[in-house]
Amino acid sequence: MDDVWQLVIAGFTGLLSGFLVSMPIGPINISVINEGAQRGFARALWIGLGAMTMDVIYCAIGLAGFSELFSARLLRAGMELASFVLVLSLGVKYLRAQSLTLTSKGADLIEQRLHPHTAYMTGLARVVGNPGVLLLWVALSAMFVSHEWVDPNWMSKLLCVVGVGVGATIWFLLLSYGVSRGHRRFSTGTLLKLSRISGACLLAVSIIIAGRIVALLAKH
Repeated sequence: MDDVWQLVIAGFTGLLSGFLVSMPIGPINISVINEGAQRGFARALWIGLGAMTMDVIYCAIGLAGFSELFSARLLRAGMELASFVLVLSLGVKYLRAQSLTLTSKGADLIEQRLHPHTAYMTGLARVVGNPGVLLLWVALSAMFVSHEWVDPNWMSKLLCVVGVGVGATIWFLLLSYGVSRGHRRFSTGTLLKLSRISGACLLAVSIIIAGRIVALLAKH
């Protein structure tokens, strides 16, 4: 029963992280919003699915390799502290956002070289052009393992990766549908509110992490 519960936690961890990582308003979501408003639901969703594919790949890379580096107790403790700082800083950044990041030089360069001809490849290329996304998923993957939300076995990691795909897909599905049905309501102010909501969610996660760190300190 404990093993089943741990697998549920791993899947939910992936789902929640996939949703939250996709939520901040940047080049990908701006592309989804523009395409949804101008060319409809299907094209906007395919851009989101392209971005989701790279999120899943990056999460799998992190869980398959880099997270194993943090299995030692001292490194795990250091990673728990680092993950708290990372999530807290991202939460504060998105919560205090005053403007939207509409372009990415790396993504623009990748698109110029690859010349994506489909909406799906456009979304994929825009994430490939942002190396910070890979670093984020490596850090998050290590955090999942260090906090024991994901066990270091293939089934737990697989469910987490699947959860990331489901969570990201849910976000892009909702965003694409909302934009295609009522794009006039998606003003700059509305987009900033969405970004700040994601920041508040990340701050809530950082509080949970901080509570775990305090509990571990009290225990030992």
